[in-house]
Amino acid sequence: MPESIAYTAVATSDGDGRNGHVRSNDGLIDTDVRTPKELGGAGGATNPEQLFAAGYAACFHSALKASSSVHGVDVVDSAVTAEVGIGPDGKGGFALAVTLHVELGGGVSQEDAQKAVEVAHQVCPYSNATRGNVDVKLEVEVA
Repeated sequence: MPESIAYTAVATSDGDGRNGHVRSNDGLIDTDVRTPKELGGAGGATNPEQLFAAGYAACFHSALKASSSVHGVDVVDSAVTAEVGIGPDGKGGFALAVTLHVELGGGVSQEDAQKAVEVAHQVCPYSNATRGNVDVKLEVEVA
């Protein structure tokens, strides 16, 4: 639980859930959502998993850059790709699985890259929110 709230994001979904519309209160997000074809839907629009993947990738990348500089690892040339999968959980519901692909360049060693990613995983709010509930795999590549 945060000690205090510094920012609150607000978004509303209406229509038919996965086949509806989402928008943020500031209008920066204003888009239709559709169930992907792979889940039996029509596709053709974004979906909750894509939105979650985009948020997790951006948040983790920010945590990586911030925490790495504190620990002396240069991550100037970096990218984070989040893959968010969804499937049946065996209990009648659905569950998510995440793989974070982290690419680091600029001469960072594999050992330093791994350390930087582990530290980011401890401080990223998305990682903290999913820990113990969503399987998150970390894949680190250095160039």
